[in-house]
Amino acid sequence: MINVTKTYLPPQDRYLAILNRAWQKGWITNNGELVLELETALRQTLQVPHLLYSSNGTVVLQMALKSLGYTSGEIITTPYSYVATAHSIQWEGFTPVFADIDATTYCINPALVEAAITPRTRAILATHVYGMPCNTNALEAIGHKYQLPVIYDGAHAFGSRWQGKSLLSFGNMSTCSFHATKIFHTVEGGCIISHDAKLSAQLEGYRQFGHKGDDHYSIGINGKNSELHAAMGLAILPDMPALIAERKQLFEQYEQLLQGLPLQLLQPTAIAGLDWNYAYFPVLFDTEATMQQVKTALETAGIFPRRYFYPALNTLPFYGPTAACPIAESVASRMLCLPFYNGLDAAVVERIAAIIRDCL
Repeated sequence: MINVTKTYLPPQDRYLAILNRAWQKGWITNNGELVLELETALRQTLQVPHLLYSSNGTVVLQMALKSLGYTSGEIITTPYSYVATAHSIQWEGFTPVFADIDATTYCINPALVEAAITPRTRAILATHVYGMPCNTNALEAIGHKYQLPVIYDGAHAFGSRWQGKSLLSFGNMSTCSFHATKIFHTVEGGCIISHDAKLSAQLEGYRQFGHKGDDHYSIGINGKNSELHAAMGLAILPDMPALIAERKQLFEQYEQLLQGLPLQLLQPTAIAGLDWNYAYFPVLFDTEATMQQVKTALETAGIFPRRYFYPALNTLPFYGPTAACPIAESVASRMLCLPFYNGLDAAVVERIAAIIRDCL
């Protein structure tokens, strides 16, 4: 069985050697040595001033939204992302307002963001879809114009560089997921990045119940992570350049094998200033019926792609009446992500491409 993704695991002896340091101390959670070391390593890797390691990529979105200081209002966001993006907005008491996407990058369209701003708008929450960059210049100009924080859901963005900087370094805040399906992972985990020491201290308080020792400063939740998870991150981080290079070769193999077919692929090399992380291999088909035909043929052969991201979030019933987002709705219905992970055999890629060619 070939799944859409497969978790990369570092050499076991490397992981155990790092984990043994925590074992010897008997300090397994509550911001131990490995968690602090991972935070430092990630700040250096991403070249960001303030980064907090947390339990997952959803809780950091909730922390970012909580830091806005409002209990209601509207957050302008994308309809094309994983459900955690919009769920976090609703969970924190806000109303998600969906602005449609760009048909090439699949990221939110800044012109439609500006058109959606009202007196109740509290922030902009945009997703770097598939690790492709949002139009950060335009979004942050809008944020500055209307005095709105810009938050990026960078769950797919680790390893992508844009305009010479980590894609996670943009905005007032950026979040990332370190789930086991991601290129860089800690089995479960995530982080939140900010550029202001006071804001970072506030977020740190949220992460650990709002107190240090007997001194209580604010409300908070349990967003901490363990030494066991941090050890995995420390074991994987040195492998990141090689992992991305391998994925680039897989991408180029798929690209060559699918040339000339009636489908649309990502074009990372067409975006000036982008050094992409090769996180996914999404394929946009001409019709939903064609996508379903290919999906069925692959599944019959024991190959399981996935519809990242379906359906468009604005069509879910949880958010009440929402505006139509025709581009996102169309893309969501026709998009299929093919198996794409480190260690995927070139012969399997050839087999997948052959099945698609037969269908088309």
